[in-house]
Amino acid sequence: MLVVMETRIGGERAKEITDKLPFDGAIHTKTIGYTGGLWVLWNSDIVEVTPLANTEQKIHVMVKVHPSNSSWLFFAVSASLRSPERQILWNNLMQVIDLHNMSWVLAGDFNEPLLKDDKFGGQVVNLKRALLFKECVDKCNMIDIGFSRPRFTWANKREVQALIQERIDRFFVNPS
Repeated sequence: MLVVMETRIGGERAKEITDKLPFDGAIHTKTIGYTGGLWVLWNSDIVEVTPLANTEQKIHVMVKVHPSNSSWLFFAVSASLRSPERQILWNNLMQVIDLHNMSWVLAGDFNEPLLKDDKFGGQVVNLKRALLFKECVDKCNMIDIGFSRPRFTWANKREVQALIQERIDRFFVNPS
């Protein structure tokens, strides 16, 4: 499986591009103007993917791995840059995850630092927004599987005196 984020391409153009890639299955989200865009691609000889829900901020599928027949849920996330829309995503994730008693993986760009150490430069992490994200993480019993370098997953690509870096991309799993 492959997840492509921030495609800025939706609709027929997205389909034209993914049809040329070496995958026989694809799901695309709608873009918001020229921002966003999320694709999940797979090969059906390796996994069977059943779409469950699709919004501008997430793709939610059930994955069945061949030949083991193990099944799990997968959420690909590309959270909005706008805080109120991210709150809608957090609420939706808390509701959906509560409905399922399965193993799951939740991965993507959450556009929100979780801790003060997840940001370098610029204004400090917004505590209120971070706590809303943390509430979602806690209620969903999310386990961050970590990373191996670099520490930050996004940067504004400016000179050091104006540089801002953040860890906003994550992989979460549940205990099962």
